[in-house]
Amino acid sequence: MVEPVQQLPLDLSLRPALGREDFLIGPSNRDAVAWIDRWPDWPAPLLVISGPAASGKSHLAAVWADKAEAAVIAPEDLMRMSANDIAEAGDYVVIDGIDLWIGEREAETTLFHLYNIMREEQRSFLVTTRMTPNDADFTIADLASRFRAAPHAMIKAPDDILLGSILIKLFSDRQLAIGQEVIAYILPRMERSFAAAKEIVEKADSMAYARKKGISVPLMRQVLMAIHED
Repeated sequence: MVEPVQQLPLDLSLRPALGREDFLIGPSNRDAVAWIDRWPDWPAPLLVISGPAASGKSHLAAVWADKAEAAVIAPEDLMRMSANDIAEAGDYVVIDGIDLWIGEREAETTLFHLYNIMREEQRSFLVTTRMTPNDADFTIADLASRFRAAPHAMIKAPDDILLGSILIKLFSDRQLAIGQEVIAYILPRMERSFAAAKEIVEKADSMAYARKKGISVPLMRQVLMAIHED
């Protein structure tokens, strides 16, 4: 049975994202949030946060970057900057989304040297990836061993409580009024993912605007049918 919408927010805590949108905390991401809160008491210089698309990895990385006053380095800079240059960008470093560069020897070499610099100087850096360290196909074995030994927080697929709250928030962000019946209709019929929630709300917004209608169960039926056909 789908949880009544009015109960959803009561089962979650809201976390200010330090100048960004509030971060919704549920069982699927609580471990990752705990590691952010635990800093600077990390047992290694590196924290890896992994999870599916649109799961909040970048949001959490931004929360930590603000907390640690960390430099944010684009993952492609692993090919353009030396480890020393990256380390000099700030006392702490965030690299958000390294997936495409795992398996690229030059980028991995930079990461390897960066890890060693951070360890020697007792500093921290955080990376995000869709792959877990154990699933990633590293080229450099020593880098693989360091990543696999580092603290790793995986954001899992959301449960109904978190997914319902995410839908509510995404609709609210677009100033779209919804009723309990809309969320109750969507939840058992949608793919269980953060990315799917984002796609549903975006398509509902577009369809409601085009048809000059509010968000209703009949409209959501059309939205889900259109997504299924795509």
